[in-house]
Amino acid sequence: MHKLSRPLARGVVLVIGLAALAGSLAGTASASAGGTTLRHGPVQPLTLMHDSITSSNWAGYAVTPTAGGTASTFSNVFGTWVQPTVSCTSATSSYSAFWVGLGGLAQGATSLEQIGTDANCTASGGAVYSAWYEIVPAPPVTLRLAVRPGDTVSAAVTVSGRTVSMRLRNLTLHTVVNKKLKMAAPDLSSAEWVAEAPSACTSSGRCTTLPLANFGSVDFLQAAATGSRHSGLISDPSWAATAISLDGSRGQAFGRFARDGASASAAPSVLSGTGSFSVAWQAPSAPGA
Repeated sequence: MHKLSRPLARGVVLVIGLAALAGSLAGTASASAGGTTLRHGPVQPLTLMHDSITSSNWAGYAVTPTAGGTASTFSNVFGTWVQPTVSCTSATSSYSAFWVGLGGLAQGATSLEQIGTDANCTASGGAVYSAWYEIVPAPPVTLRLAVRPGDTVSAAVTVSGRTVSMRLRNLTLHTVVNKKLKMAAPDLSSAEWVAEAPSACTSSGRCTTLPLANFGSVDFLQAAATGSRHSGLISDPSWAATAISLDGSRGQAFGRFARDGASASAAPSVLSGTGSFSVAWQAPSAPGA
């Protein structure tokens, strides 16, 4: 996810000049140019239902404590995914991110602890893959970990008090990066496994959701969490799993993130009994459809 900073007023559409911006940002998850930064941010829900959310920027699953369940907060999230191959054209730049994290699900959330990978397309049709971590509201940080399409990646975020420990492993290349940082107020109210359309943010904190790259599909495997010292798969009855679908047909999202015009969408599959699911990219709807 890319940063959340100060919120836009509801109903305001932010125009940054996406064509120029996208070309300058595609190279790295934390690249910046002209006062803008590529960020990952908390979910921007459009429609809320009992066990599902329609969002402007997330697709995947999240878990939250159930009433009377054993978990009240989460201290760890773990997941594995296969880095997808993006299909790029020379027409436009586009972006996609895949991560696990804690927090950021609740409406109005301002904190999120996450680590993952990007798969972006440049305006010239080139594909760029990278790894990063982000502790919202701080900006993302690019990791020195090579990621190639088809590589199997595992990630974990663990919070103890104000200490956030993160690990990203490329299981195919047998490489790993560990980070340990301090955070004033971690958000432990949810755990997530997400494919995202990142956002571009100005130095003043105004953000615009960027076009979602055609990543085909991404498989999340062994999705698990720890809540109140109880560990289990995403489907554990100790917490409630919420499916999140990314709706790119909405022009403007409320809150911190806005977008001009329709973009691609993405939707998760049903959960398996082994804590696995996939997220599939969906082409933008034709005008008037």
